[in-house]
Amino acid sequence: MPSDIVNYGPWSNECVDLVFSLPNCSVIEGNHEANFKKNNYVSSNISKIFFDFCRPSFDRYEKISKLPEKIEWQGYTFAHTIKNRKIYPDTDLALDANYMIGHSHHQFKIENGGFILYNCGSVGQNRLYINIINYLVFHTDEHIIEMRSTTYDEMLVINEMRQRGYPRECIDYYNDKQRLN
Repeated sequence: MPSDIVNYGPWSNECVDLVFSLPNCSVIEGNHEANFKKNNYVSSNISKIFFDFCRPSFDRYEKISKLPEKIEWQGYTFAHTIKNRKIYPDTDLALDANYMIGHSHHQFKIENGGFILYNCGSVGQNRLYINIINYLVFHTDEHIIEMRSTTYDEMLVINEMRQRGYPRECIDYYNDKQRLN
């Protein structure tokens, strides 16, 4: 259940098209979709610089216009986050259900109070290593969840941003991130 499929790079329209073309794929609203819809990004960080450059060329509003904030399925609540918080492995959190989230872009699993929370991580915006894709595979028949990672060539993104004239801060954001070799 993807969210935050827009912003931070040159292919927001194509990412929306790809995600919506996947069979049996439900999409939930992330904060970037919410900001694109309302044409407002209240921030002074790098996300706002990307927003100001990416949003004018975005045109898939109909596809993201009615995304739910959460979906209940297979004993889990799939949501972008819980109570609009950035949740990390060391966040003080009392779980009241099983969750799958993604807002903080870090992959981890927390068990507490008899419940489990998975943060799927990020495809394209890993906060530790920019060239790592994190994701979960939910084997629904066996009720098994696998945390997976793979590398990708981040230079494809950087070169495309250069070609499209992205602001220097955006390109530096990618260039300055650590890589896993």
